[in-house]
Amino acid sequence: MSKPALRAAARRHRATLAHAGYAETVARHADDLALASGAVVAGYFPFRDEADPRALMAALSARGHGLALPTVVPHRPLVFRAWTISDAMHAAAVHGIAEPLASAPVVVPALILVPLLAFDSGGHRLGYGGGYYDRTLATLPRARAIGVAYAGQEVPALPREDHDHPLDAVITENGLRRFRHA
Repeated sequence: MSKPALRAAARRHRATLAHAGYAETVARHADDLALASGAVVAGYFPFRDEADPRALMAALSARGHGLALPTVVPHRPLVFRAWTISDAMHAAAVHGIAEPLASAPVVVPALILVPLLAFDSGGHRLGYGGGYYDRTLATLPRARAIGVAYAGQEVPALPREDHDHPLDAVITENGLRRFRHA
């Protein structure tokens, strides 16, 4: 199956997985991330039916971690800007996703929470096809990448290309799952 066809099928399937209580259940696994004191965590503001990381981000903030959200620059790596839950945001010109204001400081995260359409047992993810996270992870080799997903988004295998960056782990309602290459 082609990547566009896989994306369409994964998007339809993910829409059936969203459920009440997911975000709070995932947040209970915050300590499993084993972050250094004060480490900055880049999350994302959920779009459509993406697995919602905001309760997890709030739990990490309560533990003293700085938070950041991505700013999309077309065909470039993501730029992460400091963010708190009470900060004003705006709709991005690209895709209309909520982003921090341009006045928010740029930060370098130690951990990046990554949205996805599907993942496999090798830690490979199927994204939307824009390459934003792959470009970003290539420029931040020390940052850990953890997918945020519903457990039901796991598939047996995904096609891979040389530029695809695998996840270090995925966090679902079932907990944190690390991958061998991490």
